[in-house]
Amino acid sequence: MKPLTEQEIRTSFVNCTKGEAKRLSVPRDIADRPWDDLDFLGWRDPQAPDRAYLVLDPGQGPVGIQLRSSDAGSWQTRRSMCSICVTVHTGGISLLVAPKSGKAGQQGNSVGAYMCSDLACSLYVRGKKDAGVGARLRESLTLEEQIERTVANLVAFIAKVTA
Repeated sequence: MKPLTEQEIRTSFVNCTKGEAKRLSVPRDIADRPWDDLDFLGWRDPQAPDRAYLVLDPGQGPVGIQLRSSDAGSWQTRRSMCSICVTVHTGGISLLVAPKSGKAGQQGNSVGAYMCSDLACSLYVRGKKDAGVGARLRESLTLEEQIERTVANLVAFIAKVTA
């Protein structure tokens, strides 16, 4: 993924108001992120840990979505798998819920998925971050195919948010 500016990040959001996008907490270490190893930019809001954000560029420009997490439930203590990158964690998976964009979101409709709590899927897939023993399943897919699957899973999730 190419490095994004704060302005590009803020204008990319599709499921929040312009005012919410203007007020959201963009990571301070944005310039220091390992952009060459990222398929998308994901972060948690340090002032509001129940809020998370991700920005993906599927080819037509960046698309950002805001997410909420309750971080409550049994998936926090048992081994669970991220639906985006297929990494298994013990206590590192959260149900992240995104309000749908447009009128559906204004009516309270949302879409959820179990994801890596730290949104570091790109780094787990590449082996740059370790989720523990047995976290990455032995697969016949190449690294490039695993990366493509991760991006495809995220694109499918974003499509549900924007549908």
